[in-house]
Amino acid sequence: MQILRHPEATDRPEDPRNKEVVFPAYDIQNGNLATPINASPLVRSYINALPAYRQGLSPLRRGLEVGLAHGYWIIGPFSKLGPLRDTDLANLAGLLSTIGLLIISTLAISLYGASNPPGPTTTITTPKPPEELNTGHGWNEYAAGFLVGGVGGAALAYFLLTNIALFKNFASGL
Repeated sequence: MQILRHPEATDRPEDPRNKEVVFPAYDIQNGNLATPINASPLVRSYINALPAYRQGLSPLRRGLEVGLAHGYWIIGPFSKLGPLRDTDLANLAGLLSTIGLLIISTLAISLYGASNPPGPTTTITTPKPPEELNTGHGWNEYAAGFLVGGVGGAALAYFLLTNIALFKNFASGL
C-alpha cells in the first residue's frame, strides 16, 4: 500500500507540510485532491465495487444495474408525493411518471454519447475507469441497459407497492 504524501514534503518530522492531509493527487491544476476520505482503502473499494466502475462489466450490464436501482427508487416519490397520492391510481401514476423520467434520462445519456464525450478520468478513487465508455457506441449500449433495467426496477417496485396489503395479510397469517 502506497502512503500518499505531499509532493513537497521532506523527511524532517518538524516540517509543517508533513502534517497536511489534503494535497494535490497528480496535478494541482485539475482539482483532484487526495483527502483522508477519498484515499482510504475502504472508500476506494466501495466506489470501485459500484457498477459504474466495476471491472469486467459490459456497458449493457453496467447500464442494466444502474437502471434497476434508479427505476426501483424513483417510483416512490412520484406515487407517495405526487398529485394523485390520495387516490387509487397513485401507484400507477408513479409507475408511468417513472417510466417517463427514465425515457428522458435515456435520451439524455444517448445525446451525451453522440456528442463525442471525453474518456473517463483517472482519479484517486478510480484509478482504472471503464474504457468501454470512451465511444458513443458504448454510451448507447449503456443507455439501452439503463432503460431496460429502469423499467424493470420500476415494475418490480410497482408490484410491491400495489400488493403490500396482500403481503401484510400473508405475514400476519403465519
